[in-house]
Amino acid sequence: MIKLEFDRGTLLVHSEALPGDLALPGCVFDERVNLWRAPARFYREIVTVLTRSELAFEDNARDYEELQLISSLERKPFPYQQEAVDTWVKSGKRGVIVLPTGAGKTFVAQMIMERMQRNTLVVTPTIDLMQQWYGVLGTGFDIEVGLIGGGYYEPRQVTVTTYDSAYIHMERIGNRFGLIVFDECHHLPGPTYLMAADSCIAPFRLGLTATPDRDDGEEWRLQDAIGPVVYRKEIKELAGDYLSDYETVRVYVKLSDAERAEYASERAIYRDFVRTENISLSGPNGWTRFLMATSRSEQGRRAFLAYRNQKAIAHASGAKIRELEDLLAKHRFDRVIIFTNDNKTVYKISRKFLIPAITHQTKVKERHEILQRFNAGEYPFLVTSKVLNEGVDVPAANVAVILSGSGSVREHVQRLGRILRRAKNKHALLYEVVAEDTSEEYVSSRRRQHSAYT
Repeated sequence: MIKLEFDRGTLLVHSEALPGDLALPGCVFDERVNLWRAPARFYREIVTVLTRSELAFEDNARDYEELQLISSLERKPFPYQQEAVDTWVKSGKRGVIVLPTGAGKTFVAQMIMERMQRNTLVVTPTIDLMQQWYGVLGTGFDIEVGLIGGGYYEPRQVTVTTYDSAYIHMERIGNRFGLIVFDECHHLPGPTYLMAADSCIAPFRLGLTATPDRDDGEEWRLQDAIGPVVYRKEIKELAGDYLSDYETVRVYVKLSDAERAEYASERAIYRDFVRTENISLSGPNGWTRFLMATSRSEQGRRAFLAYRNQKAIAHASGAKIRELEDLLAKHRFDRVIIFTNDNKTVYKISRKFLIPAITHQTKVKERHEILQRFNAGEYPFLVTSKVLNEGVDVPAANVAVILSGSGSVREHVQRLGRILRRAKNKHALLYEVVAEDTSEEYVSSRRRQHSAYT
């Protein structure tokens, strides 16, 4: 008898009765145990091959079951949400669904969970998102939801975890779920997080993201880990009907004479070093090569400091702060989120304008209270760096001011998404403040290479 067994994130195939000419997907012979072994994610393909070959086998790997998940939410899906679910099912019940921030990806996942009726593991990038999913699923299905992460290890039929906890614990729990949902799945391609996908037998896989593309080009790995992109809608397609109408405005400001002189001086030091070392920062491993080179000499350390200084001048110039003051006065009756690239600027703005700030240093309870008061209107303004780029619900926000950021298209789209959740008579407005005649002009052009900005 052929037997399948789950063993610490892998599948073991007891193959005494396996025909010699039958190849099982992903399997290699493990001489240590004299058995065939494959990453657990090949479970579905192996079972399919054995079934089609009409070979009797005993499945001791699977430890999940059919559930009775009945949604307690009386909510009719939007047409695109139903299309997304139907397309995912028709595509083999595997794949990535791409929808903009605010388009209801969590509800789409709930619909799929109700359709599949299997033990489900939801994997999220942050503790905050884990807690958010925990509340949504507990309310939506009226069940006890498990938690793995943030000090909890409480697996249940429906469980929420983080990417960090998933790859640590998957060798123990990887056979307990028939459906796995990777929220913000663009985080998955990486040497450690991918272990979570490889070590799980779940035959049904769903990825959710607003922007699957990665700066390192590794998004192709999602194909094997989850499946292909099976459904996609962009911001432009949903704006007006299902998301708020929006407008993006690019505002240019000039450096002062003193700032201009310092910027030019620091940038020259940095650029001279890069040329001397023959480093192309846009080339393969360019940033890594630059960091290694700067660590070898005093000249290199000065070049790295110059690199940081010229960015800091452009990111938080006096003209930018004055422009922000004008924008806050103009939108004093709106709900405004200010985004920067670094925490130093966040705290500078917070002190100058007496605005609550959220960074990675903000405690969970304090962060929760700030967001509650912002959504309720007690705080009209909020300043943050990168921690609110994704995975936070701020439906009241209708104005975003980007004082600084990276050249990442994904980051820019995520920041736009924070203000697009639809509300009555809402018109969203995104300001991008750019220091003229600095590298920020190039960065701005790079990050606007998305259909949302055309």
